[in-house]
Amino acid sequence: MALHKMAEDYYAWRNENYPVRSSDAGLHTWDDRLTNYSPAKIEERARHVHSLLEKVRAMKTDNWPKDDRIDWILFQSQLEAVDFGNRVLKFERTNPQTYVGECTNAIFSLLKKEYDTPRKRAIAATARLKEMPALLKQGLGNLQNPVKLYAQLAIQSARSIDPLLNDSLMALDVDLPPNEHDDLIKSRDIALTALHNYADELEKRLPKMVDFAPMGEANYNYYLKHVLLLPLDATQVDMIGRVETARYRALEALLADPKLADPDPKRSAHIPPDQASFLKAYESREQEMINFIKEHNLVTLPDYLGAFQIRQLPEAFKPTNPGGFMNPPGVYDKDPTGFYFIPTYDPQSKNFYIRAAIEDPRPILGHEGIPGHFLQLSIANHLSDEIRRQHEDGVFVEGWALYGEEMLMRTGLYPNNSPAQGQILRLSRYRGARIGVDVNLHTGRWSFEQAVKYFMDAGGLDREAAEGEAAGAASSPHQKISYIIGKWQIMNLLGRYKDRHGENFRLGQFHDDLIKNGSLPVSVVEWILLNDPTALEHAVK
Repeated sequence: MALHKMAEDYYAWRNENYPVRSSDAGLHTWDDRLTNYSPAKIEERARHVHSLLEKVRAMKTDNWPKDDRIDWILFQSQLEAVDFGNRVLKFERTNPQTYVGECTNAIFSLLKKEYDTPRKRAIAATARLKEMPALLKQGLGNLQNPVKLYAQLAIQSARSIDPLLNDSLMALDVDLPPNEHDDLIKSRDIALTALHNYADELEKRLPKMVDFAPMGEANYNYYLKHVLLLPLDATQVDMIGRVETARYRALEALLADPKLADPDPKRSAHIPPDQASFLKAYESREQEMINFIKEHNLVTLPDYLGAFQIRQLPEAFKPTNPGGFMNPPGVYDKDPTGFYFIPTYDPQSKNFYIRAAIEDPRPILGHEGIPGHFLQLSIANHLSDEIRRQHEDGVFVEGWALYGEEMLMRTGLYPNNSPAQGQILRLSRYRGARIGVDVNLHTGRWSFEQAVKYFMDAGGLDREAAEGEAAGAASSPHQKISYIIGKWQIMNLLGRYKDRHGENFRLGQFHDDLIKNGSLPVSVVEWILLNDPTALEHAVK
């Protein structure tokens, strides 16, 4: 039908216009290019998306079948997300991280998987490195209204990129002919100089920058409704965050030893001596979790599921990812392997994520791996409906992973009053605190320092983790609400699903039915599973 042809044409256009994003998603057609950030090209892309959005909005869908109407709503929300970025956030003008991130991901997306020979990837990297000085110069010209907080994070990232280019990238320098080797080294060194100069120039401009520029409540609510398809406004989202933060804070107090909620490596029987041992110990706990899931029929693991590996987080990503991040198989990936990148190991670290991983990595492993992100996103990649396969609803994705943490606890993986149980409660507690930070930062009610303090007081985080979390919230509006709001929606759906199925209810079947639909908003999934469009109608009215 016409809708699907429009969507397929749009995805092809997007993939070519954002080559680094394509590489990251496992499509390696344009590995030798960076995104064109000239003002004319930025404007051209924005006009294209807005024009397409207007056409999709104008479609008469009242008499369409349910599945086609769902696809229309989903595709429209995908376009709304891009249009919102162009109209409201304008990160090309306000966020210096845009350009550092393009450079970092340009190389990282060529390194993380061995999708081609080292030589071909090295040639692609050389071509991208050559484009970086011009890209960064263009970025400085585009940044008419830079935000100080974003600039400070970009400076940190730009000055932390050296190991990625000097060490990680050099793994591709395998038997290159002398001219290609020299070209790679020369291009790398010029790119590094440009990145450091970019950081220096941003530092000079810092005094004239605004500290932070909130989008305001009207824009915040627009995104909740039109992009996330949530039947909630900012005030309601904030209230759910406060309720859940208070609940999990109290549940910590009800532990036989409340200190169990604060990870402490000293309680661990074995502290890994070095980074390699730490990564190996982390990964080794995965099989026991898989065995538990299979024994209790909690979710079906498809045959195509690849390996899930633990790797060290590149330093350039640390400013906004203090706990690391999950890198699932991309939507175009031929390699089904997934990775979880964790911070540099230090047995004396005060970082919450490192302490938690030493004491018991299973709660975080369950979130990032199986049954969490790696499983769910691997299944989503195999959908036959392209609009649904391409949909990336973060509220569902993070909600499912957070729901899985507590689900494993309540089905018996962790004993009562264990460090793992305490960790589950703390993880949910600070995810609840994330909501207050996200809503209040972006609606303009709080300063950045208030956000950090709230993470420490209400969320129970150390200052390092709290600053990183607040920076992440500031840099990615609405992302931090995803965890608790998504989990809350899934819990609500679970109860209704159980009542609907009565004696035939089986938890594992609910999980299979839930995640077989891909990364769709829960309001859409409710229409699919319960034939109830009420929440979705409330969101889009």
